[in-house]
Amino acid sequence: MASIGFVGLGNMGGPMAANLISAGHAVTGFDLSQAARDRLKEVGGTPADNVAEAVYRADVVVTMLPAGKHVRAVYTGPDGILENARPGTLLIDSSTIDVDSARAVAHAAAEAGMAMIDAPVSGGVGGATAGTLTFMVGGEAEAFERARPFLQAMGKTIVHAGGSGTGQAAKICNNMILGISMIAVSEAFVLAERLGLDAQKLFDISSTASGQCWSLTTYCPVPGPVPSSPANRDYQPGFAAQMMLKDLKLAQEAAQSSGASTPLGAQASTLYNLFCNAGNADVDFSGIVRFLRGQS
Repeated sequence: MASIGFVGLGNMGGPMAANLISAGHAVTGFDLSQAARDRLKEVGGTPADNVAEAVYRADVVVTMLPAGKHVRAVYTGPDGILENARPGTLLIDSSTIDVDSARAVAHAAAEAGMAMIDAPVSGGVGGATAGTLTFMVGGEAEAFERARPFLQAMGKTIVHAGGSGTGQAAKICNNMILGISMIAVSEAFVLAERLGLDAQKLFDISSTASGQCWSLTTYCPVPGPVPSSPANRDYQPGFAAQMMLKDLKLAQEAAQSSGASTPLGAQASTLYNLFCNAGNADVDFSGIVRFLRGQS
């Protein structure tokens, strides 16, 4: 059993911490939300009043935070993790952030005598709750092996992508594929409607033909064909459109800084920006099908 400090107990972090507790670890957690801290206590964790209290006796620290600026502040700021955790502590950041921030914080951690990996996830709230997340991990091989048992308590698929920052690179590339493919699938269903083709028939054909993809077969954006998809729950997330937009923007920032050409990624980012600005930020990202129909 390890002593784990967990910072960021929101929709993803809360269930992840709960799975670590279920695996027999002692988790002390902090979140700005009192309700999130209360939920941790309900599942057997110990709420902390601040970051320092959560991490100062931990063997391992896990963070799940909104953006790069939050990760930088929580790790390197006054009263942050690097100032309060013990040398030798293993640091696991599962936030989805920009590659530069991931590498900068990992470098600061190394200078403080701590090993760090960037380990963003795929699988959404459902995967976090079920413990079936996919972890894309960047960092030294030794740190990855140290982290593996803890990642396995929270996820099903764990892949070492390479050195520091490559976990974040994998995440934004993966989600750029996802954002583009969801738009493509949604456009196909909108076109099928206009042409008088039944949605179930299109699904039956494309799900076994060359149009097959995760956005179609697992997360179908129209009600009916895939009962578990958010389309059957009035597009309640799931994975909110604002989070997809965040990842697409990260991909575009990376493309610009690296000189990569990503025209479809850029267009997808523009469409999700319009979708969110039309009042759909908290709608599941698959709800963009309604936007493409011209519905509010």
